[in-house]
Amino acid sequence: MYTKQEIIISSFRDGKSQRQIARDLQISRKTIRKYLQEHEKALQLAVCKETAQSCNLSSEPVYKMATPRLRLKLTREVETVIDELLEDNERKRGQGLRKQMLKKKDILEELHRRGFDIGYTTVCNHIARRENRVVTKEAFIRQVYQAGEICEFDWGEIKLCIAGKRRSLQLAVFTSAFSNYRYAFIYERQDTLAFMESHVRFFKTIGGVYREMVYDNMRVAVARFVGPHEKEPTRSLLQLRGHYQFRHRFCNIYRGNEKGHVERSVEYVRRKAFAPKDAFTGTLEAQQWLDATLERLNAGKQQGTGKSADELFSQEKDLLGKHPAMELVCSEQVQLRVDKYATISYRTNRYSVPDHLVGEFVDVSVRSRELQVYVQNKRVAVHGRSYEKHSWNVEIEHYLATFKKKPGALAGSLALAGNHYLRGLYMDFFQSEPREFIDLLTYCRRQMVSQEKLEESLKRLLDTGCKGVSVEKLRALLGNKPCVNPTREPEDKISIKAKEQLAGITGLMQKTNYNGHYQQANNSLQ
Repeated sequence: MYTKQEIIISSFRDGKSQRQIARDLQISRKTIRKYLQEHEKALQLAVCKETAQSCNLSSEPVYKMATPRLRLKLTREVETVIDELLEDNERKRGQGLRKQMLKKKDILEELHRRGFDIGYTTVCNHIARRENRVVTKEAFIRQVYQAGEICEFDWGEIKLCIAGKRRSLQLAVFTSAFSNYRYAFIYERQDTLAFMESHVRFFKTIGGVYREMVYDNMRVAVARFVGPHEKEPTRSLLQLRGHYQFRHRFCNIYRGNEKGHVERSVEYVRRKAFAPKDAFTGTLEAQQWLDATLERLNAGKQQGTGKSADELFSQEKDLLGKHPAMELVCSEQVQLRVDKYATISYRTNRYSVPDHLVGEFVDVSVRSRELQVYVQNKRVAVHGRSYEKHSWNVEIEHYLATFKKKPGALAGSLALAGNHYLRGLYMDFFQSEPREFIDLLTYCRRQMVSQEKLEESLKRLLDTGCKGVSVEKLRALLGNKPCVNPTREPEDKISIKAKEQLAGITGLMQKTNYNGHYQQANNSLQ
């Protein structure tokens, strides 16, 4: 623009020729002629020549190309890859996996991984041209946080393929406001037990407690709204607060930015962990994959500080509140009645108990992952908790007494069908002798023989070339001693002293009896 002004001023004010201007400024006369013709045309078309002259001198020159400039970075191959990734996002959107789609930064990382040298702005511009969207932006207020002071919690939904079946699970995410240290756990649903257990696991993992926990208006944390801004916490939150001694704060309605760290973390962790991989054999494998992803994310350098979350968390770890010595037990106590199938029903799902408890009431301790059944404070059954509808969870050892009376019911029973190994063992060797199979199971239960040891003994028996398999042969290999020998606890000083006194009294009695017999024999001789 400076060169353009010099040309126009030299020609119209100083009266210099185009040749002299070209010689003074060391530029082509074609360029001089172009700027002068544009200026003359602007003055001719304008109503007010002074205004047109001022505007033309203040405007930057525009370069017009006959053919568009070739794109050096955004080639057709790069555009094809970006379009394929965007189409994959649309496919996920149609399957309800909106929260696990790739973002622009993820697309950039994928292009770099494939060897394309391209910038983030180029990728964003191409996607914007495709979508033609206008996004309104919101202003936020930058906050300053103290180390060990605030931690934010939130839920997030993930849809994973577990054992070939698409399931909706919940992600409990914790994020430190100071260090941006993230931790997350996978649960079946957003219930009270999962809410409490996630806090217990998180505080135990970090070895301390933050001074303040921040929540949104989730049902497991807010019992009811007292006023326009006041909320009453739930009993579970009060129990956590009293045990770990932290303060709590609720966000305003529809103001997720008030806990922006964890709001961003839910989306970030879900995308980084389950956008590349969303198929697992079980929830345990999914949790292990999540733990490995979190370890990698916490070790990465952050923008702005240049430090990793692990490095910043090490600074605030010593400033956390003290972790209680006693761990909080997260369970729900209910009393249920055993039906005629020797099962209890909890939330439409059935769980087996020993068959002699039919018609009795039992105490059930319900946890997020298991159910424990007690009778007179003695545990009689443990089951993994089922989150399906109308499922049956039975153990064959709970029905051994009934099977002895009704051996014909064994072959078609759900208890046998639910254990693939025992069913195969029965069908291969004991199909015509159900009573012997029941005796074998009773023996294994009495002698505490695990299924692994039974499988090992059967393999050894078959390796010897034995033609038939019987209970006596398996007993001979298993042995009559239980697999687990109870350890003998050391005696205390009181027990040792009592035994010494008892031994002394026994010796004294024996001596007294001996003297009495000796005196009686002596009198007989006299």
